[in-house]
Amino acid sequence: MGNTARVLIDRKKLHAMIPLAERTIFNMERRGEFPRRIALTSRNVAWDLEEVIEWIETRKAQGAQAQRPGMRF
Repeated sequence: MGNTARVLIDRKKLHAMIPLAERTIFNMERRGEFPRRIALTSRNVAWDLEEVIEWIETRKAQGAQAQRPGMRF
């Protein structure tokens, strides 16, 4: 990482940007499909804003239609 300051966002700001359930985001993180949270304290987490924006842009560029669990195409 260079000398650029990273902007971290809290859970409230993340959910304002990504209207998904907490459990959905958590599961996507575990599968490597969403930026990983950063543990700031034992009870406080944050996400890197730039990584979240990149995730959104990638989804937009792919025109991604999320697959439903168990659905195969």
